[in-house]
Amino acid sequence: MQLKKRQTEILKTINLEKNVKVDELAHSYQVTEQSIRRDLNEICYRGLAVRTHGGARIVNSISNLEYNKRRLVASDAKDSISKLAAELIPNNCSLMLNIGTTTEKVARALFSHKNLVVISNNVNITNTLIGSNPKELILAGGAIRLSDGAIIGDSTVDFISNYKADFAIIGASALDEDGSILDFDPREVAVAKSILENSRKKILVCDSSKFKITAPHRISNVSDIDIFVTDEEPPTQFRNLANASNTEIKIAIKI
Repeated sequence: MQLKKRQTEILKTINLEKNVKVDELAHSYQVTEQSIRRDLNEICYRGLAVRTHGGARIVNSISNLEYNKRRLVASDAKDSISKLAAELIPNNCSLMLNIGTTTEKVARALFSHKNLVVISNNVNITNTLIGSNPKELILAGGAIRLSDGAIIGDSTVDFISNYKADFAIIGASALDEDGSILDFDPREVAVAKSILENSRKKILVCDSSKFKITAPHRISNVSDIDIFVTDEEPPTQFRNLANASNTEIKIAIKI
């Protein structure tokens, strides 16, 4: 279930202002404080913010949301992004996808494609494509992280380096206006870097909320990406850097 309109607006305010107060929100929306508390409880229950005395605050920037909760964040935007990204992939080609809720949706959007060689470190992606008409599904070697189905570590990086794919489709946890593509876990970063290095055409899929999140580890820069698929126009500085490096930005129309 999606957040209601007011809850979505409140979440945007939390991400922009870092914290909010119940009484101020009640006054702003001309509703009771009890109504605002219910809104905040719903937002925080989904792991999208943290409840405080008298309000709520942004999720700590050095931590990440639980995977199942991340699936709920910007779900409609991710649907649109994944549909557009899948349209960029022809039949009869090879591609790599990294761990992430957006790349997982891209895999679902690729279900009707034919004769794809799909390489991933995400158990959820290969499971999604079982029953489709692929040429080959290749799951990277290594230990599976039970919380989200990710396979990460040095052995995973080495495994991926044995391939050369036509396309890379990667997601990320955060984007910076200076063009940085960021994530929380250095092991995930190492895998994403390997996927980019071993692919001919590089596609980044991230919804616009990622510009409101910070993360400490750099995957790459927008200048290293061929196509960035998102749901809203990115910040001006990011757009200018993309233009300067001939990175194409595609805005998905929300479904």
